[in-house]
Amino acid sequence: MKIPLPTLLLTLAIANPVYAQTGHEHHHDHADSSSTADSSSTAHTQLEDGDAHEQHDHDQHDDHDREGEHESNHDHGNEHDGEHDGKHQDEHGHSDADHGEDEHHHDEAENSSRIDRDLAAQVGIGTALAAPQTLLQTITSYGVLSTGPEQLSHMRARFSGLISSVKATIGDQVKAGDLLAEVESDESLKTYSVRAPISGVIVQRHANTGEVTQDQVLFSIANFDQLWAEFRVYPAQRRNVKAGQSVHIGSAAESISGRISHIIPALDKPYQLARVPLDNTRLGLAPGMLVEGRIVTAEFRTALAVEKNSVQQLGGRSGVFLQDGETYRFTPLLLGRSDDHYIEVLRGLEPGQRYVNKNSFLIKADIEKSEAEHQH
Repeated sequence: MKIPLPTLLLTLAIANPVYAQTGHEHHHDHADSSSTADSSSTAHTQLEDGDAHEQHDHDQHDDHDREGEHESNHDHGNEHDGEHDGKHQDEHGHSDADHGEDEHHHDEAENSSRIDRDLAAQVGIGTALAAPQTLLQTITSYGVLSTGPEQLSHMRARFSGLISSVKATIGDQVKAGDLLAEVESDESLKTYSVRAPISGVIVQRHANTGEVTQDQVLFSIANFDQLWAEFRVYPAQRRNVKAGQSVHIGSAAESISGRISHIIPALDKPYQLARVPLDNTRLGLAPGMLVEGRIVTAEFRTALAVEKNSVQQLGGRSGVFLQDGETYRFTPLLLGRSDDHYIEVLRGLEPGQRYVNKNSFLIKADIEKSEAEHQH
């Protein structure tokens, strides 16, 4: 109920005698009454604000409750997602470790090939066991095959006379003491024999029946059962080359081994000659052939080595193919020193493991072909 202003002022005056003073004081009372009215209005406003604030707090509390319910539902959703992920993982059987193992097995599968035994034998895939080896440090030198002075004989008649008969010709293999021709001496008119001084092959003949011998060479005999490989040794190599060292000699025919017998100067040449005797009874080499020699200057023993031609490059790594039944798997290796035939293995292989030492490039080609088809 709204109280009229005069009645309100009267009530205040009765309650407080200060308001019953003079007119001037009445003016002040009127101002004070206005102030009191304002205070009452302010109190009423504050009350309404308090109610509004309380309602706001209530609304915030409700909102907080709803947010709590939302977070609870969200947490429940996360738990559900976690359970779903767990179920998904269990259904498919793949964890992070499993994925790592799958990638490892996938890598092994990509770097392996399965080849039937009969097919492997047909294309010439060969294997060997990894084992310790002795590697050789060598110097390469070039030379030529020649004969020794004692291996070539030029025969003349002892006395000038008439050749009465010829028993041998070019290409005949003769032995020391075999009859080659007969000559009738001009002085004694007696016939004497011309016999082979060495065993070998007749390479020249200048004797025919009825001819006069004069001082000409009748026969030339060469013995090629032994040849000499003469290698050039230049000053920069000389201090490392000595008599007695092994030499691995390669020619158009095959690879053979020998030892340096001696080193001699070469007249008017900027090098010396390291001479290596060769048994040519089965080799069938000929004088004048060019040869390459690898003079062994040092040797060292390795705990494990593989044949040099077995190493292949796959995926930017060097390694060999290990055989497991009909499966050939590429294994990367850490390699060390090498010579002409073997290379040292520092890591990646164990003694006794069987690796491909012949035609391993065929396995590499098969793997690369499979990878190319897989990418397409």
